[in-house]
Amino acid sequence: MTALPHPIYRPTILVVDDTPENITVLGELLKPFYSVRVSANGRRALALAVAVPQPDLILLDVMMPEMDGYEVLSRLRAIPETQDIPVIFITALDGTEDESYGISLGAADYITKPLRPAIVLARVKAQLELKHARDRLRDQNAWLETEVSRRMQQNQRIQNASMRALASLAETRDNETGNHILRTQAYVNVLAAEMAKHTHYSAILTPAIIDSYTKAAPLHDIGKVGIPDEILYKPGKFAPEEWAVMQTHARLGSDAIWRAIQNEEDQSELDFLHIAMEISHYHHEKWDGSGYPEGLKASAIPLSARLMALADVFDALITKRVYKAAFTVDKAIEIIVAGKGLHFDPDIVEAFLSRLDDFRAIARRYRDQETANAN
Repeated sequence: MTALPHPIYRPTILVVDDTPENITVLGELLKPFYSVRVSANGRRALALAVAVPQPDLILLDVMMPEMDGYEVLSRLRAIPETQDIPVIFITALDGTEDESYGISLGAADYITKPLRPAIVLARVKAQLELKHARDRLRDQNAWLETEVSRRMQQNQRIQNASMRALASLAETRDNETGNHILRTQAYVNVLAAEMAKHTHYSAILTPAIIDSYTKAAPLHDIGKVGIPDEILYKPGKFAPEEWAVMQTHARLGSDAIWRAIQNEEDQSELDFLHIAMEISHYHHEKWDGSGYPEGLKASAIPLSARLMALADVFDALITKRVYKAAFTVDKAIEIIVAGKGLHFDPDIVEAFLSRLDDFRAIARRYRDQETANAN
């Protein structure tokens, strides 16, 4: 005896046949167990297939006038809303070629006439169970994808917040505000995006790399936590030995990041921290080789650090520090341009000049109440 479906949910079956007697037979057979809808032609069947509630299964006659079952099935498979509805052909044809053709179009099964009730019910039940299993798997996969995405976003927010906290610690030690982090991070993003427009850099500065540069930028001065207070907070000019100590913050920062990640097995997930090491270590290098700590020159300086160098200097110029007043943006632009090919990568200076409006907007948006001068 065929078991009844769950009493709360009755699957909907669409019966398509141009012969009223066949519709009557199938309706009487199926109605005790299922919700049944009927159509006497292919066009009406296509309309019912997208109507709510959509059928869970379609029993489709092959031989019909105007639009036969093969054409109906082809159209069902071409519509996203109906392409996954299982279809069982009901046919008087018993040729292997006919069955193979129907299967190739996407039919789930064949039932031949004359109809045998036990066979019809068994095959209908089997196809509905398969559909239910597929739907459940699809829903589970969709839930898993959503959950994975949610957790990745959550981890990303935690990661970003942790980095900002570390970077803020360094900036607090340097008598600066968290807005310095936000400004320089935004400057790096703007510069990288502009550089990516040029053929020479487009393959390097992919969206993922630009995102990594942007994420890593706040850690550029993390090494300042290791500089003694009497040097870090000195308002006047450094003595030579004090300047030598101050310069060590670049190496201190990169070493600290390396110690944090060196024992991690999957380094591929820590790309942005490797970039943070580059930025921390090399952002005081200069294009002409006169920078520190390694005295690198031109393209030997990592691109991430070259971008950071201009962003950091620009922000230092327009911001009040213990050793200087804030310059106007126009004065800062003049100094940056004068450093083209000396302090800064000439291509990055050109990118900077192309995006001056963005730099001004960023300076205003994250303005320090008493220190920033974003004229």
